[in-house]
Amino acid sequence: MKKIVIASHNQGKIDEIKPHLLMLGYEVYGLDDFGIDPVEETGRTLKENAILKARHTARLSNFMILADDSGLEVDALGGKPGVFSSRYSLEGTDEANNLYLLDKMSDKLNRTARFRTVMVLKDEQGYEYVFEGVLHGYIHTALEGDKGFGYDPLFIPVGHHETLGVLGPRIKDEISHRKKCLDKVIHHLKNTL
Repeated sequence: MKKIVIASHNQGKIDEIKPHLLMLGYEVYGLDDFGIDPVEETGRTLKENAILKARHTARLSNFMILADDSGLEVDALGGKPGVFSSRYSLEGTDEANNLYLLDKMSDKLNRTARFRTVMVLKDEQGYEYVFEGVLHGYIHTALEGDKGFGYDPLFIPVGHHETLGVLGPRIKDEISHRKKCLDKVIHHLKNTL
């Protein structure tokens, strides 16, 4: 059975990705399964950070690696927090990041935003493949819902009237930036099996 490591310690992210890879017949692991410390995310773009994570994990494991970096890009903030989404506030927790974003958006009329995910698949031969997924939406004026993680309680996807935190994992899994990106990864894996 083929093995793949999701280059993350984020259990929410792993839980979103893992079932799709299991259905392809992969044994799926996270960084915690190998005691691998996270790499410092020094990239200036999501793609650069995803590549850093993939290469760091590949040095410590000879399995296929799937690394990603995701960010929230808010138009009224010039695309911020972007690559700094997980460490936007001083504390860097989901709650602190959300409250800090709400404060930054308190006087903004334009609330359009998008979640973007870039995934890098590094196979056992060292070849790297890059994929991207985007989910467009809006920043809500208050936190709503507790069914997600990150900025889910603030993000209302286009075509919906509730935040991802209210919509929950089933709907999020159908429409999310990560799912759109993962669909491209799965298509690639199916064509290379």
